[in-house]
Amino acid sequence: MADKYFLGIDVGTNESKGVIIDKNANVIASTFTSHGVENPKPNYFEHDAEEVWYKDLCIISNKLLKETGIDPKEIKGVGCSALSSDCLPVDKDGKPLRKAILYGIDARAMEECKILTEKWGEEKVIELFGRPLGSSDIAPKILWIKRNEPEVFEKTYKFLTASSYLAYKLTGNYTVDRFLGLASFNPLYNNDGSPNEFYCEGICKPDQLADVMWTTDISGYVTEKASKDTGLAVGTPVIAGGDDSGAEAISSGVMTPGDMLIQMGSTVYMILCTEKLYNDDRLWREAFIIPNTFDISAGTNTSGALTKWIRDVYYKDKVEEEKNGGENAYQAIMNDIKDIPIGSGGIVTLPYFAGERTPINDSKAKGLVIGLDLAHDRGNIARSAYEAVCYSIKQHFDIFEELEVPIKNIMVTGGGTKNPLWIQMLSDILGLEIKTPAITIGASYGDALMAMIGTGNIESFEEASKLIKIGKTYKPVKENTEKYLKFYEVYNCLYNINKNIMHELDEIKR
Repeated sequence: MADKYFLGIDVGTNESKGVIIDKNANVIASTFTSHGVENPKPNYFEHDAEEVWYKDLCIISNKLLKETGIDPKEIKGVGCSALSSDCLPVDKDGKPLRKAILYGIDARAMEECKILTEKWGEEKVIELFGRPLGSSDIAPKILWIKRNEPEVFEKTYKFLTASSYLAYKLTGNYTVDRFLGLASFNPLYNNDGSPNEFYCEGICKPDQLADVMWTTDISGYVTEKASKDTGLAVGTPVIAGGDDSGAEAISSGVMTPGDMLIQMGSTVYMILCTEKLYNDDRLWREAFIIPNTFDISAGTNTSGALTKWIRDVYYKDKVEEEKNGGENAYQAIMNDIKDIPIGSGGIVTLPYFAGERTPINDSKAKGLVIGLDLAHDRGNIARSAYEAVCYSIKQHFDIFEELEVPIKNIMVTGGGTKNPLWIQMLSDILGLEIKTPAITIGASYGDALMAMIGTGNIESFEEASKLIKIGKTYKPVKENTEKYLKFYEVYNCLYNINKNIMHELDEIKR
């Protein structure tokens, strides 16, 4: 009897990852490939769907099959995840009509947020979203295309997300998973997944939306064209897939109320599984991937993106040394900051270098470094950036506590987990125990697990959760938590004090 294997692929902001697992969820092989992000104007962030999303999928699929020597016919299911609330218009042949407008980091549609808020009314918006409209919503992005690129809008057959596009490229079917579709496209779909004609009016035609499925439903089967591109066998089942954060949550065992994921990649994304819906305009909420559960989700715009900026701006010498076979530049930064006291010598940073999503939902917010004196060096600035990301996460935990949301298990995944000093810093700042999964590949591993569920090789999410093993546990040091609190109090004040100046600077630079 032939062996059973499952392929998971995730396309992220700056890189894509893939993994093949066996029927016992053991990792057989994994790989990644990097790509860039286009930033043509302030607050504009784009990907070329064909050259980034699909090309990465093809590279990873072919590479994994070649490296493992696995017969493509032994791949019994494929799951793909990708960036969440992005907007890609395609024509009747599935060809992209423009570069994809990315998720919440792209804030070009803020005027459209205002237009839709006036159209529906502020109270209705809060009822629909639990918060004001923002850069993570797709409806304003579609309206932006309609208002600013009418020729593109008129040719659009479907508005897709990245995972929808990948599913289409593999199967020829236009689908979107329920978790992503009903949340990011809200309120363009009804709760049953059908297009909501009332809310589509003035934004798009109902038939321009993809068909809604559960994440683990079979979207279709690998076509002959996709088989040639990817090396996969014709007829291989492909699940609907979904957004990267949902898949990463599954990969780390977030499958019951009280389970939480903190995903530390280029940005920070948080998902807390709950048993009921919580409304708070500082956060996002929706039905979760797993039937009969909900989630509170939140996202910041910089994490690894900020530490990469620190590396590229302040540690150019270490980047060059790394290129010539020297020490990893990020490790060099860690060596610089490990002995710097908590609080970075009196420096506090606001990490709003690309605006901010939750909890302030302000695309015009700016980065800020305060407390500098002549005794400071690049190490102090670097440490303050790492601390700032942790403070931005703690702000959300303050809200969870205020809402009395139960949290029983916190998992951390993403590139940040490669840095134990940073994760211990996060545990200390939160004052809470946090864990990393034994398998830290992330979303692509969750995709493969869900492909197992979708193809009937695992009966349920409950059965899948038993396959997740804990890697490392970080426990807070009480003394450190108390020291950080003083600087966190300063952090908490800085945005409100400087908000008007930030907005003024945003207008001036335009």
